[in-house]
Amino acid sequence: MKYLKYSLSIILVALTLVSCSEKSLQKYLVEKQDDEHFVKMDLAASLLQGKENTFTDEEKKTLSTIKKVNIVAYPLSSGDSVNYESERIEVKQILRQDKYKELARFNNDQWDATIKFTGEEDAINELIVFASDDNRGFAVLRILGDDMRPDEIFKLVKGADKNDLDFSKFGGLDEIFKD
Repeated sequence: MKYLKYSLSIILVALTLVSCSEKSLQKYLVEKQDDEHFVKMDLAASLLQGKENTFTDEEKKTLSTIKKVNIVAYPLSSGDSVNYESERIEVKQILRQDKYKELARFNNDQWDATIKFTGEEDAINELIVFASDDNRGFAVLRILGDDMRPDEIFKLVKGADKNDLDFSKFGGLDEIFKD
């Protein structure tokens, strides 16, 4: 009987560890909704469109593939480096899973950014940008959609000045990492 209890305990611990290692980014973001250390923003893609519709047909098609945008940021406060590092490592662990494929990586002495995705390269369902700066904090930008093409999304964002994309909905995000 004692052996059975011991075996069951080991199995439960193993199952817990396995289930934790396969945590999805979505589950992580949901868990952080009420955490006061995080700044969160969820937007429907329709909110990015301005009042006047000046998009080309190609831009409209690209915009129609985007369904939702989630942003979660952890601004680094003084004396909060232990919790920050723990959260940053947890996000990095989640994004190391095989289902998140790397699209690009950027870094310099002060910051690091990775762009990952789920789905196929020409039909992305989830585009993720994870950026961190050990002096200011980290942020996760998650774009959900159907059959998104990163090259078309980058073109849309790059041409935001001439288009009618309304980035004012992201107002305040620049304040998150103020020095």
